[in-house]
Amino acid sequence: MSISSLDTSSGIASPAPFTDIVLDLPDRRVGKVRVSYELPDDERLFVTTDRLSAFDRIVAAIPYKGQVLNELAAWWFANTADIIANHVRGVPDPNATIGVSARPLPVEVVVRGHITGVTSTSLWKRYADGERTIYGYELPDGLRQHQRLDAPIITPTTKGEDGTHDEPLTCAQVVERDLVGAELWNRVQATALALFARGQEIAASAKLILADTKYEFGLDPDGQLIIIDEMHTPDSSRFWVAATYDERVAAGQDPESLDKEPIRRALIAAGYNGDGPSPDLGPEVTAQTTARYINAFERLTCRTFVPGAYPVEPRMIEALGKVGVL
Repeated sequence: MSISSLDTSSGIASPAPFTDIVLDLPDRRVGKVRVSYELPDDERLFVTTDRLSAFDRIVAAIPYKGQVLNELAAWWFANTADIIANHVRGVPDPNATIGVSARPLPVEVVVRGHITGVTSTSLWKRYADGERTIYGYELPDGLRQHQRLDAPIITPTTKGEDGTHDEPLTCAQVVERDLVGAELWNRVQATALALFARGQEIAASAKLILADTKYEFGLDPDGQLIIIDEMHTPDSSRFWVAATYDERVAAGQDPESLDKEPIRRALIAAGYNGDGPSPDLGPEVTAQTTARYINAFERLTCRTFVPGAYPVEPRMIEALGKVGVL
């Protein structure tokens, strides 16, 4: 089935989203979007579901989202391997990656090229609320929402555990709190900026703007710094359509986005701020989000998205059996 056979219009039935899988493998770990299992030889199996998180909560499930994330992340890892090694050792199924078992660093590394966002940790929300020293950076008066910054900045956060929210940090606090050693943190920052520059370059060739992104770094079994989890996907990044950016921003409108930002805005419009169960956003928002994720995949990779068969679980079990995981 090709993308042309996917109907993402309102009211058209779509596959039931893939939200979980239970396999006969040890050390099952469940994150917001991924489920992972221990494999031999210092490897782990990472399964990417269709769950969508916002406000540090699972708020929706979007068909084909997991496949987009898994395959797009693998593409980006391959296209940035000259900058830093990554955890990928194989992609046996559209929703699964076999990766090296790494020890994650205890900070999320967010790189921002524009002043934007609606959540409490975003630059624009804090700036609009009157702050001018944000994440340790002094910002001038007169900045406009969605404006490009003079240079990208790194704004780290802690990793919220067990439903807690991420805590903003300055770059200095990462070292002061002994979260990451000074030398390693300097390498992380330099690598993050290099990855972001590559991301901006490739996005521009796809007529997109990479506004900001989040990176996860870890140490492999030999203690070497690698990039893990995912990168430059619509889950971890804001991608805007370049052709309409200037006109929309000048008119006071939000940029046309190919990420999950419209989900965040729809939740806020419904009065949700991350506390309690999230409201049902309906099939139209779900279908539009699927379309945005697929659009981003195709623009960035210059490949046609080929949806995997649903339900996902039997297909994946068969694929994992073929490579000896099950």
